[in-house]
Amino acid sequence: MSAATADAVLAGFDRRCAPVQHIADDARDVALACRAMAARFAAGGRLLVFGNGAGATDAEHIAVEFVHPVIVGKRALPAVSLASDVATVTGLAQRTGLDDVFAHQVRVLGRPDDIALGVCDLPAANVTAGLRAARKMGMLTIALLGGDAAAAADAEHVFITPSDDAAVIKEAHVTMYHLLWELVHVFFDAPGASAAHTGTAPDVNVQALYPSLYGSSSAESELVDAVAASTVDKVREVAELRHAVGVDQADRVAACAADLAGLLGAGGTLWAFGNGGSSTDAQDVVHTFLDPADGGRALAAQCLTSDAAIVTALSNDVGYDVVFARQLRAFGRPGDAAVGISTSGGSVNVLDGFAEAKAAGLMTIGLSGYGGGRMSEHPALDYLFSVPSSSVHRVQEVQTTIYHVLAEATRAAIARS
Repeated sequence: MSAATADAVLAGFDRRCAPVQHIADDARDVALACRAMAARFAAGGRLLVFGNGAGATDAEHIAVEFVHPVIVGKRALPAVSLASDVATVTGLAQRTGLDDVFAHQVRVLGRPDDIALGVCDLPAANVTAGLRAARKMGMLTIALLGGDAAAAADAEHVFITPSDDAAVIKEAHVTMYHLLWELVHVFFDAPGASAAHTGTAPDVNVQALYPSLYGSSSAESELVDAVAASTVDKVREVAELRHAVGVDQADRVAACAADLAGLLGAGGTLWAFGNGGSSTDAQDVVHTFLDPADGGRALAAQCLTSDAAIVTALSNDVGYDVVFARQLRAFGRPGDAAVGISTSGGSVNVLDGFAEAKAAGLMTIGLSGYGGGRMSEHPALDYLFSVPSSSVHRVQEVQTTIYHVLAEATRAAIARS
């Protein structure tokens, strides 16, 4: 591995910083969108989310964030991904065309008190149609867009990442929807948010994320200003963390990419897996390698969480701890690679998956937070990329950058060879 290769990897990390920091320019509208979302949830509304490709994995991740909050004690909020029902999406696409797959579901499932959130890196007619249908019904509409997709916006709150790189746009979207979740709960909990306040005491962990927003009896307009200022600080923190991880881990990412290029370039398959939000990240890993948005070489990759029948059968008949190990035993071959994602580094089924993968002769790659957790001591791991943060959201945001840069470096290594 050359120093130039490591430098290229570090440059890959750093070129992500400016587009994500652009979120700070929209900080006040972020605050206003979160206030409006909190009011809709307080009135019994639901969140309907949709997107294509990487945006579909975002839709599933957003639904998980709201239904199963990462901070213990926060309320579960109703959220549904309209990209998850493969039978409905493919059936509608065959019968009426892809452009109507989200609008149809919005019209049938949606209610005026609901929220529609469309995620789109590249221009997509079906995302625009879904937002337009939602707006006609009186739903609150929010769009996370990138590049030229801005021209297709039909939403009350529009957030645009100024980039033509789909991977960079995706990373900004991850930060954006994490902020939406965090700040919706601030408006639920903080004094002065009368439109959404339900009397629940603030959670200490949310206070730790946004300490300046609690302990005050400020008016709601002042709270909006404070939330906007905190958004600017949080975006700066994300950019600094991403740069620090790039500096610290560029050599290892480059070395991993070289080894991965040797396997995938020779016909090997990359198997990805994780739980919850990490499951959707595993799906995005596969999408990044198998269906590159830039038109680069497609590399074989499969996600072990995508087949609900296999996952639920193994969980019901054997136990959830084996859902990845048993699949790797069936599918994995020498010359393949396995990447497991766990924000805590301690998910038992992910660790068991690594053990099975190593026994089958696969190269193993782990992505974690919290200093590595149990992954840092696992003998079956060839490479570990750990994000030095105790915030699940910040960990996931930088993990997304790690596997995107790893994919870029892997393709570059294959091209050189």
